[in-house]
Amino acid sequence: MRGDKSNYRVRAVHCDHRASDDEVYAALKRATDPLERSWERLGKAHRIGIKFNQDWPPEKVVMHAGHRQQLVSDTVTRAVLRLLREKTSAELFCIDVGVHRHLDYKTAATILPILDEYGVEYVDGHADEVMWTQVPGGGLMFDKYPLPKRAVGADETISVQKLKNHAFMGITLCLKNLFGLMKMQPEGRPRGYYHHLVRMPYMLADLGRIFKPALNILDGLVSQAGEEWGQGEAPRTPDTLIAGDHIITTDTVGAYLMGHDPQSDWLTPPFHRDRNALLCAAEGGFGTVNLDEIDWQSEVQAPVGQFFSKITDPLNTVISWRRTTAEQALYYLDHKREIVARYAGEYILQQMGEVKWHDKSGHLTWSRRQLSGDHPEQAMWLKYVDPDETEGEHYEVYERTLQRMPEPSV
Repeated sequence: MRGDKSNYRVRAVHCDHRASDDEVYAALKRATDPLERSWERLGKAHRIGIKFNQDWPPEKVVMHAGHRQQLVSDTVTRAVLRLLREKTSAELFCIDVGVHRHLDYKTAATILPILDEYGVEYVDGHADEVMWTQVPGGGLMFDKYPLPKRAVGADETISVQKLKNHAFMGITLCLKNLFGLMKMQPEGRPRGYYHHLVRMPYMLADLGRIFKPALNILDGLVSQAGEEWGQGEAPRTPDTLIAGDHIITTDTVGAYLMGHDPQSDWLTPPFHRDRNALLCAAEGGFGTVNLDEIDWQSEVQAPVGQFFSKITDPLNTVISWRRTTAEQALYYLDHKREIVARYAGEYILQQMGEVKWHDKSGHLTWSRRQLSGDHPEQAMWLKYVDPDETEGEHYEVYERTLQRMPEPSV
């Protein structure tokens, strides 16, 4: 064994998806009771922000066996809030920046009745003031990110996520859940600015370091394989709950129990499109993806279901997109003076050394697949043209991406 297991603790317990609220509570208590560091931090907190994976238009919510297949279940939400009310005296609030900005949060917040039941405030991240927040010690992808002030101002954060696959990122667990706290334009950036090839794995690692959640919970009663927002296909019933005191190690155990190798990387399933964000975080000194370095115990055996991520594009296309994304970023860096002179204060899409689109709002009305025109294999790199580069993008990431690039297959 390498490393000190005492640095990280994760527990996975069995819990039947048909269990009652009391039975789910008992299972979650069993999973979280050993997490002494988590409860020590939460016990000292005055304000605890909770990021549940729960926001979605009601007509698109998929149900399976009485649970939301792609979002945190009601029984798990109740168990989390019951535990927090019993074990802390903090002010609790739930915060989310919904993807569908046109929807009132009261429509899309699927757990709102349970929050009301436990007297937990819901904070609409869209309406909250933006705070450009530094990554402690410097970021891997950017130095600063636009986040809701209330989220950043919490004494401690909790991430509660559904156990599921993601077509873009391979897996979407407690770390990916934090992406739901990113402010969008006009105060922040377009969603696609960060949900972007090459950028996303590193920016997720940065979000983990900013929030460093005290408690991380994966709802694996009913789960989703294939992609995050499928229309009801590939339901799974792992019958498990996973909890840990570090976001990367919790997700590492979660990925392992799904049947994935948490130490694997791009081009190894389920990471078909981009790098493994957990590995990026560990390489940056935040957490570990080595199970031998984690104090973890499980009442369930891996794999808890047949999990996979959908392959949405041919391998050679993805290789070309990642390579040309990196090339365009470095082209921008080399030609920044002339690009700034023409497009300062605007968002641009750059392809093959040319600006193919620009707009002050950053609102894309067409897919990049359409805008790519006669060269669909060439990536379109999205950038806010700032003469001062105040967000602090790390272009060395693109250099390393090119150095690691495989040759296209025949």
